Amino acid sequence: MRDFIFVIGPSAVGKSTLSRGLFAHYRGVYAEMNTVPEFFVPEGVDEGVFEERVCWECCVAQLKKFHEMGLRNIISGDFDDLRTADIPIVFKGFDYITLKLICTDSSEHHARMAGRGEGLKDDAMLEKSAAVIQKRPLLVNEVCIDTAGKTPDEVLREAIRAVDIAPTLRAYAYQRPPKEWFYSWVWSNGLS
Repeated sequence: MRDFIFVIGPSAVGKSTLSRGLFAHYRGVYAEMNTVPEFFVPEGVDEGVFEERVCWECCVAQLKKFHEMGLRNIISGDFDDLRTADIPIVFKGFDYITLKLICTDSSEHHARMAGRGEGLKDDAMLEKSAAVIQKRPLLVNEVCIDTAGKTPDEVLREAIRAVDIAPTLRAYAYQRPPKEWFYSWVWSNGLS
């Protein structure tokens, strides 16, 4: 049993599908950053940066409250990739794992993007984010799963194996990596 399971990666790689599968398997909690209620942004602040920060901090508070209430296997994702660098800082001391999903077959990845129902469809963003996320070295307690050529069930089984057996650290030295290692939708949209 893990305290937290984070699912990260570029768009159209299967993060939400995997998160729902993990939730059904572990019967814990599933909370995404997009579940933060709507709010108005105060005048005079950078809208994109403020919105992302409020959503991140509310999500972290919610996740930690679930943990405080005794719930485990708390699954979360759907946050700006740059926040992945904060996980080892914010969740140090907890038993957590981060599952970094990638798809090394770019034609398959683009087909997934085109086949999305209501999700964001932006091929240029997909190319940039996938390249940055794929080349970034693994962080503390992070495991990479390549979804190329795999069904959602195969990805789920691989993720469950990682969650169940991958060794993780609670005490470690960690220095936040350079921001260039991460893809930020805030920066890419000229919001910062």
